[in-house]
Amino acid sequence: MGSLVRALALVALLALPAAASDWGQIKPAVSTQSEVRARYGAPTRETTQKIESYDTVQWVYEGAQAPTGIAKMIVDFGILTPAGYKKDVVRTFRLEPKPDIFNRKLVVDGWGPPSRVGKDSRDVTAMIFTPPQKPPPAAGSTPQR
Repeated sequence: MGSLVRALALVALLALPAAASDWGQIKPAVSTQSEVRARYGAPTRETTQKIESYDTVQWVYEGAQAPTGIAKMIVDFGILTPAGYKKDVVRTFRLEPKPDIFNRKLVVDGWGPPSRVGKDSRDVTAMIFTPPQKPPPAAGSTPQR
């Protein structure tokens, strides 16, 4: 009976949408420009562009303005949600750590297996954080209409 309950709990857990991962108090689809600025200060540079007719902003932190241990941090703002477009909310962010800051074990222990792994290096060269994604449908399941 106990193993059946554990198996059902695992199935229920796998059926839930994945939670967004965060780092340094930045969480995609949740954190705002004012929160990022309060935590990290003004970016090294800021660029604006249109993506699918929406105004977006990208902040880059590098050099002395990058967080400790990070060579470059890129934060993209502007996300389309069911409630509408939120121009000041983090869409994604990318960390480019300095050598020997993150290794595979630390990433797996902290965030789970990476979606892509290089061939040669044991060091992490980039980490990209995105909003939560719905898991793919189970094999053999019928799509709901």
